[in-house]
Amino acid sequence: MLRTLLLISSNSLRQSSRQSPWKLRNIPQQQIRWQSSRQNDEEVRKRIRSTLYYVTAAGVLTVGLSYAAVPLYRMFCQAYSYGGTTSSADDGSKVEKMQRIKDRPIKIKFNADLGAAMRWNFKPQQVEIIVSPGETALAFYTAKNPTNHPVIGISTYNVIPFEAGQYFNKIQCFCFEEQQLNPHEEVDMPVFFYIDPEFCEDPKMELVDEITLSYTFF
Repeated sequence: MLRTLLLISSNSLRQSSRQSPWKLRNIPQQQIRWQSSRQNDEEVRKRIRSTLYYVTAAGVLTVGLSYAAVPLYRMFCQAYSYGGTTSSADDGSKVEKMQRIKDRPIKIKFNADLGAAMRWNFKPQQVEIIVSPGETALAFYTAKNPTNHPVIGISTYNVIPFEAGQYFNKIQCFCFEEQQLNPHEEVDMPVFFYIDPEFCEDPKMELVDEITLSYTFF
């Protein structure tokens, strides 16, 4: 009888020793997996928040730059006559006092282009005119919106040859300003300008007798 009890106790201890380590190992592993999963979820949420912050900031920056790009580009081009960009005639006294140089006629040709997404009709009213340095001149472009909804456009311009841009002064112009045309509306857009008499003193302009003014609406 005693021997039987001892055998039963021994078997129970062996079973307990086999089961207990499993239970002790199993519980911590579940806790570790749960904690690890929780940490991973938190890291994913942090990455998502960071990505959203960056995307939002990039969107705000892009919108801001889109509004600032046109005036900044205009100021840069007018200051340095970059890419054949003309100058603005802000000094009215110079226009009144400048002398016309009659023996140096210059042919001014006009060109009109549209961006790929622009649905306007846009063209110059005159193909070319003859002006002299120191003489003011007025030209017109025509823009029409043939669509059934309002369309906003903005224009850029340049002068060819590029080196002549610094002497091509605009007194009045429609460039770099938003223009909205209502459905089927048509407008005339004036360009009032002159060629600075200093054009004749520049050796690089000695052989230039033709200038092209080109506008592009986007």
